[in-house]
Amino acid sequence: MKRVTAAVVIGMATGAACAQQGDGTRFSAPSNVFKPAKVEATPERMRGIKAPPGFTVTPFATGLKNARIITVAPNGDIYVSRRDQGDVLLLKDANGDGKADGAPVEVANRAGAHGMAIKDNKFYLVTVKELFVADIKPDGRLGELKLLVGDLPDSGQHPNRTIAFGPDGMLYLTVGSTCNTCNESNPENATILRVSPDGQQRSIFASGLRNTIGFDWHPQTGELWSFDHGIDFLGDDQQQEEINKIEMGKMYGWPHVYGGGDIYPQSTPVGEIKKEEWKARSTPMVLGYTAHAAPMQMVFGHRGGFPAEYSGDAFVTMRGSWNRVQASGYEIVRVRFAGGRPTAVEPFVTGFLTDGGKTHIARPVGLAWAKDGSLLMADDGNGVIYRIAHGDGKPGNLSAMAPSGPMRDQANKGNGVPLANKRPETQSTGTLSVSSPSFKAGGAMDQKYSEYADGVSPALAWKPVPNAKSYAIIMEDPDAKPVTPFVHWLAWNIPANVTSLPEGLQEQPRLTDPEGVLQGRNTRGSMGYFGPKPPVGDKPHHYHFQVYALDTMLDVPFGADRDQLLQALQGHVIGKGEVMGTYAQKQKPQK
Repeated sequence: MKRVTAAVVIGMATGAACAQQGDGTRFSAPSNVFKPAKVEATPERMRGIKAPPGFTVTPFATGLKNARIITVAPNGDIYVSRRDQGDVLLLKDANGDGKADGAPVEVANRAGAHGMAIKDNKFYLVTVKELFVADIKPDGRLGELKLLVGDLPDSGQHPNRTIAFGPDGMLYLTVGSTCNTCNESNPENATILRVSPDGQQRSIFASGLRNTIGFDWHPQTGELWSFDHGIDFLGDDQQQEEINKIEMGKMYGWPHVYGGGDIYPQSTPVGEIKKEEWKARSTPMVLGYTAHAAPMQMVFGHRGGFPAEYSGDAFVTMRGSWNRVQASGYEIVRVRFAGGRPTAVEPFVTGFLTDGGKTHIARPVGLAWAKDGSLLMADDGNGVIYRIAHGDGKPGNLSAMAPSGPMRDQANKGNGVPLANKRPETQSTGTLSVSSPSFKAGGAMDQKYSEYADGVSPALAWKPVPNAKSYAIIMEDPDAKPVTPFVHWLAWNIPANVTSLPEGLQEQPRLTDPEGVLQGRNTRGSMGYFGPKPPVGDKPHHYHFQVYALDTMLDVPFGADRDQLLQALQGHVIGKGEVMGTYAQKQKPQK
């Protein structure tokens, strides 16, 4: 491939980003650093803000400093998080004049305060590592913040978590990657998590998402859509920002595959997985937008008061680039949908870039519908909240909710079924003797095998079965709720000459010792072993380590779920057996 030499541009730091991968492929691209200078948002500059005919853009509140995410209560109270100040502000517009009534009121203080959500008169706030809840008082102030979750992953490069309640009543929480491109050691990084409102249960809903901030549910289909930040240093026009349809259990390519299926040249998947295998396992983006525009908060139009033609479309803030010769973003865009799918992304509110793109008066972040039907946008640079209204606008419907069916159906897949060894897919007349050096059959498992402690897999052993070509493992807990049985471990293509596994196997999609063993997606949403984690105070749960002797090696991709594995097992089981251990957690762990 011909090398592209980076241009030297006055006022910009430039260089060539080159990467080398193991197959000798060379990739070169110009790497530019240019961030338009911030200038004051004067009335004169604000007059340069543009919106489609019929719309007006006016300042709702000013002087808010690092205003980030916005959420609006059903009664119209407006909450704004300020990450740099570590607080949440309350604003009101009781007289309906389109401007905040007086100075904002500080209602919460937590370092790194960012994402917010409101449900059943409770206020939820997420920081880098914590999720809090508080009661909302009649005057809009908050009661005591109570910690629900205290162990979200460390942040690294992308610390800005966002949250929203889905139509299924569950809280969805975004966790960005720690880096530009790397193999994360914590499987919860670069994901969207699904969390119960009490914080007691959470799972990885989708993975391979570098840094998703904005997401929402389509008002007609109930499907979840998001905008993900692309990889940096691939040049001015790559990687495009990605619109993804988010579905449970799917992987969206990062860090090894991006866009419509392009392979990132530098990274190396763990377990000696080939890039093409990673690509085959990944879901490509549905639609792209200008690289480095930095998508932030996202809302569908059905809750707002714009004309009907806007109700099925989405609006997204683009905070703006710092690594592109010609700045991108610094705008609100409209994502047009047709037939439930995005068809185009177009500028909606522009003019925040000034002086021919050399300066800016706003970096758009927060976006939410006000009770009067207008759209509120938070600028985290100059601290202005802008109000976008239409002349034919009407009050919004902040409680409007997308259909719950798609999210509930995904979450209930595989729920309420028998253990794997009772399923017809594993029918066999042969038996298999299974034991564990780590615990007695039917006895209690040591805490180190649980997620309350080390979370390492116990050792397993089994007697060889004549004519077996491979072995597979399914570990399940039939006592878990609300998902029954809870899948803790899936592994297959264990070579026929291997009849034992040591303690503490790698929690990754493919093992290199034993060579070629593949691991699947457990109910937690990660790959590999996930140890017992019953609620504190529960009676001992029963953990069934089910081992299957097969007459073949399975053609099942890494990351497959239990149903996919069972389907592949059917007709190939020539022997099966299990060893069962128990675990209970009496003492509540320290957060």
